Amino acid sequence: MTTPPSAFPDVEKLVVDVLKADPALAGAVIAVQAPAGFDGTQAAVLVNRRGGAWIGDQHVDMPLIEFEVYGPTKHEAHVLANAARRALLATLGKQVGVNVVHDVEEQDGPRWLPDYLYRGANRYLCVLRLSLTVF
Repeated sequence: MTTPPSAFPDVEKLVVDVLKADPALAGAVIAVQAPAGFDGTQAAVLVNRRGGAWIGDQHVDMPLIEFEVYGPTKHEAHVLANAARRALLATLGKQVGVNVVHDVEEQDGPRWLPDYLYRGANRYLCVLRLSLTVF
């Protein structure tokens, strides 16, 4: 039996970097936390790790990544959600930083989910599972 690493890779930063590098997402806030003054009507993709699993024998991290995607309109939020999904799905088979992305699988989304924190928000949620070799 192998043991997990003392710390998982910062997959949130890895995903934020991937999304920020994609021209289709230019102009949107890409972050792990909503910026000051955020009210849910701005174009934004908030990235959060929502669990996952460590496969010790293979040295693989399999995080679940959630996108909370906001836009000025429902349509714009949907377009942005699809752009974020496409950008992450495009990492399949590539080296990102020091990690290799072996698989990207959509688990849920995009699905419309009203946001009760930001009353005027147009929000879609997506969940993708990554499979990363950890070095």
